[in-house]
Amino acid sequence: MTDPLRVIRLGLVEYQAALALQQRVRAARQADAIPDTMLLLEHPPVLTRGRRKSPEDLPMGDAWYRANGIDVVDVDRGGKVTYHGPGQLVGYPIVRVTDVVGFVRDMEQAIISALAHEQVEAHSRTCEGPDFTGVWVEDRKIASIGVHVAKGVTTHGFAVNVQNDMQPWNWIVACGLPEVQMTSLYMETGRPERLEPFTARIIEAFSARLDRETFEADAADLGALATG
Repeated sequence: MTDPLRVIRLGLVEYQAALALQQRVRAARQADAIPDTMLLLEHPPVLTRGRRKSPEDLPMGDAWYRANGIDVVDVDRGGKVTYHGPGQLVGYPIVRVTDVVGFVRDMEQAIISALAHEQVEAHSRTCEGPDFTGVWVEDRKIASIGVHVAKGVTTHGFAVNVQNDMQPWNWIVACGLPEVQMTSLYMETGRPERLEPFTARIIEAFSARLDRETFEADAADLGALATG
């Protein structure tokens, strides 16, 4: 039987601190010192650039974004540039995988299922190429996905726009797609959306899609990993 997936909600966490935490959790998972773990959180405004980045992704230049309160960080995940901010649900599954592409597809389908419970019909567009990885509502992108795998363990993951400020998306070439239109759960439903109930939907959807039980743990269970 597949072991349960541990889920930890962390609230609002500065991006660099969360990145360092992922790396510590990954090392512990590689050593089989901890179970598969999914971190769920929010970030202050930040732009992250993946391995396929290009200068055109940030047309204003790094300094302009930082001057406007948005950090810029280069990371080792796949993909190009994406935005994170408060009101967006970010998930970092730090798990052992043997089929990376299949795991990305599972993340897409889990998010699609969670959105369906909110009466939002979403779909994937993976057949159109790697730039279209993620989850879409018609031709509008609502969730971004990018992972990195080292010694069989994943870091990074997914980000779903729930009720975050969407203006920063207009200042970048999101995911390397100049014409992409980003959307959010709030924009699609017109309902004030809170992260907590949607986070519960995501946990349920991942449990079903991965065919694994999930159990929630407190951040304190990370112990020394939480502080390095």
